[in-house]
Amino acid sequence: MRAFISILLKLQQILYTQGFGTRRECTALIERGAVSIAGEIARRPDAEFVTDGLQFAVNGEPWSFVERAYIMLNKSAGYECSQAPKHWPSVYELLPMPLRTRPTKSSVNGVQAVGRLDQDTTGLLLLSDDGQFIHRMASPKNHVNKVYEVTTKHPVDAAAVQALLTGVLLNDDPEPVAAAACERVSDTHLRLTLSEGKYHQVKRMLAAVGNRVEALHRSQFGGLKLDPALALGQWRWLTADDLAAISNSLQVL
Repeated sequence: MRAFISILLKLQQILYTQGFGTRRECTALIERGAVSIAGEIARRPDAEFVTDGLQFAVNGEPWSFVERAYIMLNKSAGYECSQAPKHWPSVYELLPMPLRTRPTKSSVNGVQAVGRLDQDTTGLLLLSDDGQFIHRMASPKNHVNKVYEVTTKHPVDAAAVQALLTGVLLNDDPEPVAAAACERVSDTHLRLTLSEGKYHQVKRMLAAVGNRVEALHRSQFGGLKLDPALALGQWRWLTADDLAAISNSLQVL
């Protein structure tokens, strides 16, 4: 994550970088009075503003200028983490359009999910348009811990917890897979910490100890916990403290 440098940009360029359409569409928004800054309608596409901390509104909806988008989403069940979902709506539909159309240097515009959660899994999902950030967070070699709240079909005993910590064999993996931590919160509630990201890993690990996942919720990503004030389906920008918590979790590896 590179340091933010405050610059002067024309209003038309500001709207474009934030995902409000093509340059021509952004100009049209301004000229028809759809954009306001500090409560005043801005009608000049070439008017320049300092981007650092800039707040504006488009069609009455408030927006903050961000050079790079870093987002926390409390994912609802019933959404696929895909731009081209096959069976369920895309998780990107939970985001406002500007976040989905921000221009990027990659072939795909808009923010991208850092890893994936199954359609029936809820909880903390990070999204960004910063390719280096996404790679650092998602790369298996960085072993970033993720914490899951697991509701099981059957009660979990001490032997199952120990097996998950020692390592279990998955049906298509020759090497045992172990949890980084495993806490038995109640008979049917496990707090499971994983540093890998294998396909359906939590469900397959519980199946390996003779149990079944009834509900799955990700509560933490690295050093960052899901904001308890964030309702299912809601998102917010990551703060400087949030980003520091994630960075610190990488530095200790």
